[in-house]
Amino acid sequence: MTAPGGLLRQAIGYALGAAETITPDLLRRPTPCRGWDLGMLLRHVSDSLAALHEAVGAGRVSPLPAAEPPAADLAAAFRDRARSLAAACAGPGRCERVITIADGAVTLRTVTWLGALEIAMHGWDISRACGPGQPIPAALAARLLEVAPLLVSDAGRAPLFAPPVTPAPAAGASDRLAAFLGRDPEA
Repeated sequence: MTAPGGLLRQAIGYALGAAETITPDLLRRPTPCRGWDLGMLLRHVSDSLAALHEAVGAGRVSPLPAAEPPAADLAAAFRDRARSLAAACAGPGRCERVITIADGAVTLRTVTWLGALEIAMHGWDISRACGPGQPIPAALAARLLEVAPLLVSDAGRAPLFAPPVTPAPAAGASDRLAAFLGRDPEA
C-alpha cells in the first residue's frame, strides 16, 4: 500500500506534468468541470494546494482562503504551490497526526488521501483542457479508486461532485475514477 504522502506526491507529479503546457492563451478554455475555464480551475487548485500545505506543515487549515495567485501567470503560481507541497510531503509521515479544520478534526492520512484525489482529478481536468488529455497513471488511479468511496459517499457527493457516470466496459482505472467523480471520460 502506498503511504498517503507518497500518493499525494504522485498526484502532484501527474498534475505538474499536465500543467507544463499551459500558456496564458489557454486560460479561457473550458474544463470538464461544468462552467469552469482553465483559469478558474487553476485558482481553485492553487487554493487547495495552499490549504494542503498548511495542513501538512502547521497541522491546521485556516477557514480563510489562501492569497489569490497572481493573475499574470496562474500556471506558474500553480506549479510553485504544487512543488512546495510536494517538498513538504517528502519528509517522514505522521499520518495519524490530527489536523484541525474549522471546528472539526481529521487525521493527516485522510487529508493527504483527499488531497491526492482532488489534485489527481484536477490534473486530469487540466490535461483535458490543454489537449487530448493524458490519463492518470494506472497505479495511481487504481489506488485512488480504492480510497475514493471512503472519501466521497453518495450522501456527501453534492455539490462537490456530480453523480457518477457509467464508464465504458473496458475503461482503465483513470477513466473509472473520472466516472466515479462525475466526469464523462468519453466527452
